[in-house]
Amino acid sequence: MKEDKAVSKRIVSIDALRGFDMFWITGGDSIFPALFTLIGTPFFLGLSRQLEHTEWNGFTFYDLIFPLFMFIMGTTMPFTLTKYIERGDSKRKLYTHVIRRSALLFILGLVNNGILGLNFAEMRYAGVLQRFAVCYFFAALIVIHVRKPKVQAIWAAAILLVYWLMMALIPVPGYGMNVLTPEGNLASFIDRLLLPGRFCCFELGDNEGLLSSIPAVATVLLGVLAGHLLRSNIVQQKKVRFLALAGVGSLIIALIWNLVFPINKLIWTSSYVLYAGGWSLLLLALFYWIIDVRGWQKWAFPFVIIGMNSITIYIAQAVFDFGVIAHIFVQGFIHHLGDFRPLFWAICVFAVKWLFLLFLYKKKIFLKV
Repeated sequence: MKEDKAVSKRIVSIDALRGFDMFWITGGDSIFPALFTLIGTPFFLGLSRQLEHTEWNGFTFYDLIFPLFMFIMGTTMPFTLTKYIERGDSKRKLYTHVIRRSALLFILGLVNNGILGLNFAEMRYAGVLQRFAVCYFFAALIVIHVRKPKVQAIWAAAILLVYWLMMALIPVPGYGMNVLTPEGNLASFIDRLLLPGRFCCFELGDNEGLLSSIPAVATVLLGVLAGHLLRSNIVQQKKVRFLALAGVGSLIIALIWNLVFPINKLIWTSSYVLYAGGWSLLLLALFYWIIDVRGWQKWAFPFVIIGMNSITIYIAQAVFDFGVIAHIFVQGFIHHLGDFRPLFWAICVFAVKWLFLLFLYKKKIFLKV
């Protein structure tokens, strides 16, 4: 794929899509269930299920949030790492950048999990930011050492195939081979065997466990491939078509693979990587077409505000209760709102978070990790 080295203009759709993604865990997952409950019809009550994770096999909209963020993280790599490579930065400098960023993400993840409480026996060591750190590190090494996008695609495919073969062919003591139940799958067994502390989000293994981090690297690499396309000098409309076709193709392969290796977020199956990747590609195609091709950007500004400081708000809402501030302004009347109270409260808490991010944006304060 031929790339245009002159491409330097920031692609707003990437920030907007990142912000859209983060919206759902900073307020959307409270606002919309409250709205759907208020409406109360069977259709909308059923729609609320899309804002909950699946218990084991299957896929909901909420199962897309995590891999979409990792996909976007990969999308930015051709605009950062590849740029550094092209301007002649030494590998030592690149390694330093990658190690520093990975270490910072991992440390922030441990802080987010409560390591400062010093209760090491009951602490959860795996986590969202830890997976970001690990997957960014290995995906970055591939990008640094493998320049051609086609070869990077081969790496992504190989990772998914190897993970599938490991899960299918390596027997778990007491269960045997190719057992994909919560207690019998290889990934959960390795977590129970090697991962200290407590688990999330099921008792028999960790949602961001050890072995399941392998296919998650491929999630980042899918984003890298999309980033190469966006950075290329291909006509914008063709970029949109390529993204959309790749998304549809990924979904088809995922559904076929699902027949033998079910779509499952908790153990991050290969079919899940491609299914989530397919929707990520389609969303990127849509956002890119609307924002960067058509030039309709004003509507996306609220999402851009979130996207520019996504890690900041993720950590901030974990360590600080933004409802304390919202309560100051609404305490005098919120108890009189009746059935509207849950929806109004969810909107107010989100508004405080967004205004906090707007303040950081205006002051040009960004947590870059």
